[in-house]
Amino acid sequence: MLSGEYPPRWGGMGSVVYHLAGHLAKNGHRVSVITRSNGGKTIPTQSGVEIIEVGWAPIPMQFTRSYGRTALRALEKLHRRSTVDVIHLHLPLISWTKKQYVRAQKNVAPIVSSLHGSWLGERDGMRLAAKHKEAATWKNPNDLAILLSGRWFARFERAGVLSSKICVANSNATKEDFLSRYKPEKDWRCEVIHWGVDEAVFHPLNRDDEDSQLNHEKVRIKYGADDEAALSGEPDTKTPLLLAVGRLVARKGNRLLLHSMPHILDENPQAKLVIVGRGHMRKSLLKQAKRLGIEGAVSIESSLSFEELAQLYRSSDLVVYPSYYEGQGLIPLEAMSSGTAVVTVDHGPLPEMVDSQVGSLFKLGDAEDLAAKVNAELAEPQQRRVKGLTGRDKVLDLFTYAKNAADFEKLYEESRI
Repeated sequence: MLSGEYPPRWGGMGSVVYHLAGHLAKNGHRVSVITRSNGGKTIPTQSGVEIIEVGWAPIPMQFTRSYGRTALRALEKLHRRSTVDVIHLHLPLISWTKKQYVRAQKNVAPIVSSLHGSWLGERDGMRLAAKHKEAATWKNPNDLAILLSGRWFARFERAGVLSSKICVANSNATKEDFLSRYKPEKDWRCEVIHWGVDEAVFHPLNRDDEDSQLNHEKVRIKYGADDEAALSGEPDTKTPLLLAVGRLVARKGNRLLLHSMPHILDENPQAKLVIVGRGHMRKSLLKQAKRLGIEGAVSIESSLSFEELAQLYRSSDLVVYPSYYEGQGLIPLEAMSSGTAVVTVDHGPLPEMVDSQVGSLFKLGDAEDLAAKVNAELAEPQQRRVKGLTGRDKVLDLFTYAKNAADFEKLYEESRI
């Protein structure tokens, strides 16, 4: 596997590559991951998974080219040492030309390319966010680079689409995005495999376990969402806790979420919102909350551990995900796996995971509709609990890494025919 992200550089791609590699190794495969060097940070080990770190130039967007060159050399070296049967690329964080794809498949092995989303899709998501008056994207160097050079880097996405033996999109929306932008031949092979989540880490609250209950109470007390029902883990609380998770950048829709909060507080005056994420918008979001007069109801966390985040998921009453663009979007699945209902956007890939059985969908960019959907969920506590349990069942049926591993095993075999 060649992936620009791998722990401790987590992100959505880093997470799925880590877990997929581990499950494939458990199934008896030999897995090597070639990733960007992490500056000496400790990389978590997994039995049967070899990690090869390579150099890269820390320049927005351009790193995908420098990493691509060093990764290809490392791949060929690996193949000389121990035969590689299949190459699994994770796009778009590696940029190869058509010649590099031909070189890799001629000298090493067939290529299966995962399409995690497109640079042009990200760019369009930023423009959509700007249209709805989110923060200026030029404040973030990476976002600015995507805006200015996304079209130029799209040539490498196109090379991946047209030159891979099999492409695998992480949603139907992503597949359609690539189809419409690059118009591959009719015999183009592209499957859709939605990524899963770690259902062992993200699990529902166990009110019969003393430690679990105590941790839950700590979370509710910390954020002032701690009436008697909330502390007991009951859904009919008068102090609902809302959770939003994602990078603090414009296209994640956090400004829209804050604009919806006064409407939410009109019907749920003791509601609290916790936003978890890192990014350049933290100060501006806190200033916005103050201007709206809701600063007492909003907290922003930028450095939670996985255990703390998982606890927040299962201790919250509702997860809200107002993103303007996703290749797939793992946050709703993490919420569902935790037994928590979700309110998200009726746009892109998100309706492929979230429906009225597990939460609600609101109109893209509409703060009042977002608030209405949140208030409607909070007004039906027992129904919301059922939605949470249904979401957990849906994840276990459709969105696990074990299923991902089995699905990719089939494609790896087919790529070699």
